[in-house]
Amino acid sequence: MKKIKNLTVLLITVLLASCSSDFLEPAPTSGVTSSTYYSTVDEVETAVINMYDGIQGVNSTDNDDNHGVMYEFYLTEMRSDNTRTKSGEGEAAQFDNFTVTPNNGIVSDYYSSFYNVIFRANIVLDNLDVVEDANVAAAFEGEAKFVRAYAYFNLVRLFGEIPLVDRVIAPSETDVQFTRVPTASVYALIESDLTTAIATLNNDHKNRASKAAAQALLAKVYLTQKKNYTEAQGLCEAVMGSGFSLELNFNDVFYNENNNEVIFAIGYVPTLSSDSQNFSAEWMNAVGRTSGVNYVTTEARAALDASGGDRTPYSYRQDLSQLSQYQVAKYLPNGEDGGANGKTFVSDATLAGNDWIVLRYADVLLMHVEAIMGDNTETSVEIALSSFQKVRDRAGFTTPVTSITKDELLLERRVELAFENHRLFDLIRFGKAESVLSAFSSANGYSYSSTDLLLPIPQNEINLSKGVMTQNAGY
Repeated sequence: MKKIKNLTVLLITVLLASCSSDFLEPAPTSGVTSSTYYSTVDEVETAVINMYDGIQGVNSTDNDDNHGVMYEFYLTEMRSDNTRTKSGEGEAAQFDNFTVTPNNGIVSDYYSSFYNVIFRANIVLDNLDVVEDANVAAAFEGEAKFVRAYAYFNLVRLFGEIPLVDRVIAPSETDVQFTRVPTASVYALIESDLTTAIATLNNDHKNRASKAAAQALLAKVYLTQKKNYTEAQGLCEAVMGSGFSLELNFNDVFYNENNNEVIFAIGYVPTLSSDSQNFSAEWMNAVGRTSGVNYVTTEARAALDASGGDRTPYSYRQDLSQLSQYQVAKYLPNGEDGGANGKTFVSDATLAGNDWIVLRYADVLLMHVEAIMGDNTETSVEIALSSFQKVRDRAGFTTPVTSITKDELLLERRVELAFENHRLFDLIRFGKAESVLSAFSSANGYSYSSTDLLLPIPQNEINLSKGVMTQNAGY
């Protein structure tokens, strides 16, 4: 199975999507490697594009493939009080009931996928001397460092202390591959990488790294660490002054791709097995390989019904095959026809083309409020109220707000960003994970404990490390 070994096998070509050799096997002695392939700016750009292919993941049901961001909802939404499996059975149900094991293949897939993305970013950085145009080289560096920071930010929040690989390493450097470092060291690299990205990128792209994406991500990094609130506010305001805006129709955010609200999204193309995604089908009723995952919880429906406003009908819908069940409506495969059933598959639903939105403008507006609030529990600062009101206005709540509490902000983030993989991280960042998830677990007969806020390090990584790598507490 492809694991962290992908960090150590020097690749290959633009068609690279995976590597099958074990990471402890000798390096290739013949064939094309990075030291012989990357000799022109065009060839380096293939490595740049290849980073995004890594995030995109492989659209397949093969357990030996890295599925990239397509599996992220399991590790985030389904470990919060937002979603669950339909049946409560199988490996996926471990995320529902907080019984994830170190042998969980979905956890291993995500860990492998995002270290593979880091490897691809390091390949770009290792070959920048080929690029003669200094401006182009700087832009490639910014993209690679943004992607590396994005990958590490996800991994450090999910797993805690992790190996830090900031260069292309040799197969013999197992100490680097398996030594977990303090989270502060990981965050230091993330901040440094994003600072470089901000300095070198423009806002020409939505499916590739941009200045605004780096600014928004760095603001979230600062908020996650509960520091640099003034800097986080400034970063949000820089994005707010960069030409982005809220879509008038909430549904258009998800079905009018590359719209004015999208800051950074992982692009997919329908019907092409090499560039489509299957997570949309996984969320349906027995359309993908599962019998339905990422189904909406009673608690999430109650929050949306009470506080979602105009967003609610575009956030979840009833499963017409089983009326007691509810599905996520934001990423129905290939859009919806607006009819009674809400969806007509115009092609194979497992070859969907919905882009996955990582960062959008509403998130930035709400982070702006959060940054201004800082360590306080409430704010009535005018510019914070303005940002909050814009999100509320679009949802149909036009009564002016005069103050915002932290709980109100957390609720607004829940109903605005529902099922977009933010809820678990928001609960942790706001200091509410323990109380909310304990109550949710008790109400549903689950097994939550505080150690469940971090995932286990995949057991196969620990086995390959021959005792170097340690496991997270509780596993």
